[in-house]
Amino acid sequence: MAEPLVWAASPDVVADVETRPARPMSAPEKVLQRLDWKVIRRLDGVLQGDYRSLFRGNGVDLVDLREYQPGDDVRYIDWNVTARMDTPYIREYVEDREITAWFLLDLSPSVDFGTVDSDRMKRTVLIDFVATLARLLTRHGNRVGAMFYGGSVDRTIPARGGRDQVLRLIDDLQNQPRLAHAPFTDLSTLLEAGQGIIKRRSLIFIVSDFISAPGWERPLNLLNHRHEVIAVRLTDPREVDLPDVGHLVMEDAETGEQLLVDTHDAGFRRRFGEAAARREADVNRAFKRAGVEALSLSTDEDLVRAIVRMATVRRGRRR
Repeated sequence: MAEPLVWAASPDVVADVETRPARPMSAPEKVLQRLDWKVIRRLDGVLQGDYRSLFRGNGVDLVDLREYQPGDDVRYIDWNVTARMDTPYIREYVEDREITAWFLLDLSPSVDFGTVDSDRMKRTVLIDFVATLARLLTRHGNRVGAMFYGGSVDRTIPARGGRDQVLRLIDDLQNQPRLAHAPFTDLSTLLEAGQGIIKRRSLIFIVSDFISAPGWERPLNLLNHRHEVIAVRLTDPREVDLPDVGHLVMEDAETGEQLLVDTHDAGFRRRFGEAAARREADVNRAFKRAGVEALSLSTDEDLVRAIVRMATVRRGRRR
């Protein structure tokens, strides 16, 4: 019987393997590892790997023309070719399953707000959501890009695929300068920039708290005519429910203006809640008029639960 083959490394090679220090993970890699373990694995279990309720290819491509045969769908008859050839011709299409997704991200000062936990600002929720969706999309061979808004559109990341693209998104988001104060947010600037830059039909996530100057409804409507748009609204519980904690100094995150208020005053708390309810209703009406799907994402909500809720809504609309 032949002697088994034995691989042997020289002592120098063995010593090198034993002593070579492991490369420390970068900050973006740590974020992605945490999300892979705590979010994406749970999503895989809940959705059982079926992400068609979340993502699908956009559009169809013409691949051929051929003579009509009995049983063909008459909607695909090419009447121009039929007239020239004096016999019915139909178009054959192939569905484009590849997705190009874009994240239009509001990084204005108001997203640096959160009262649930010091580590759960709206910006933190934004980064986790973008990283999770980008990871799911690129893992299935799709491409993702992003546009950053902080008073103006100051960064555009071209759409690419792969894990490195996800890490780049996380890194750029973590290193995006945080503005102490800025001109009041105008989301029209971000939406109009999206119309100008994103040419091919894409899946677009607009991630914002939608605290903005008026006028963003029309560009949202125009964007949704060309693309599939999902609005992801960042919220915090204290933006709608003010606690009774005595005197507070409230600061406008956008302008820096401060105001001393007495939260013991039941009338003030009621007016605060009514104003928040009106703002909520106005934003929801704008989404409905534009025909845009909307997901509310709160700083006190589990990310997996929010994404599953979005998948359930999208699945129901496609039935």
